[in-house]
Amino acid sequence: MLRRYLPSVVDYTDASDTTIYVVDNGSTDDSIDMLRRDFPTVNLILFDHNYGFAEGYNRALKQIETEYVILLNSDVDVTPHWLTPLIAYMDVHPEVAACQPKLLSYLNPEQFEYAGAAGGFLDRYGYPFCRGRLMGTVETDSGQYDTIIPVFWASGAALCIRRQDYIEVGGLDKLFFAHMEEIDLCWRLRARGRLVVCIPQSTVYHLGAATLKRDTPHKTFLNFRNNLLMLYKNLPAGELRGVMFRRYWLDYLAALQFLLKGQPGNAFAVWRARKAYRQLRSLYAVVRADNLRKQLSVQIAERTGYSILVKYYLQGVRYFSKL
Repeated sequence: MLRRYLPSVVDYTDASDTTIYVVDNGSTDDSIDMLRRDFPTVNLILFDHNYGFAEGYNRALKQIETEYVILLNSDVDVTPHWLTPLIAYMDVHPEVAACQPKLLSYLNPEQFEYAGAAGGFLDRYGYPFCRGRLMGTVETDSGQYDTIIPVFWASGAALCIRRQDYIEVGGLDKLFFAHMEEIDLCWRLRARGRLVVCIPQSTVYHLGAATLKRDTPHKTFLNFRNNLLMLYKNLPAGELRGVMFRRYWLDYLAALQFLLKGQPGNAFAVWRARKAYRQLRSLYAVVRADNLRKQLSVQIAERTGYSILVKYYLQGVRYFSKL
């Protein structure tokens, strides 16, 4: 990943005002030797073991003093002047805490990339979707989403954020380890009155699923567990019981669907995720109380009042523009 994608970051990032870091989460291959030999201008932050996506970034950002930070996956190919629209917009919009570029697929460049596309939203029951991707349907990019708009969440694959905002809301949740952590972070930002936007004038290409392949049991486990924890941490008091009741049945319906598709490992992962959520929930009681106390807005426009499952599976809506 580093050999393939890091050259574009080095080539298309202005070294006069931007510093590139590679954060190494205790790798056991020859990545560090390769970086020192082939990318001598890149700075290294080395950890002794794998802290995960979330805590790895938290620890790294404590060592960096800068106004803006761009969290960038190791499987992202950037384009010329990719940073210019992001920073220019943030400079004149102090109310915006974070933004993302347009994410297109590295393997199918004419299509949006699954995990981010042109900005993320959240439905009533915690299911994320994007401009350009609803459930499993990924759209072709024909410029239909080239406007700058507020979104609920920006993809962690290429997340530009003010370091001060990142620190003030507590950064990424280290217990999540990976998956859903950027949505949880953006929920805290939005609930406290800060904005998140997508700026499609910047484009990057994301391979996606380079670390954990889609539909693997471990990825299913992390997605379901972390999604439930995120809901518990952030849902307004009046919604918590009703949303969690419906999610109980929706999750086991998803497990049944995995079984019918011949994926017992994923079905069992859903059960394990719910069990892990119940075990961890008490640890988050104080966190939830703190989040609710700091909320400035209970209703966030980019979190919809409808179910994306109903829209997609029952009403046949396949494109964001038709919602």
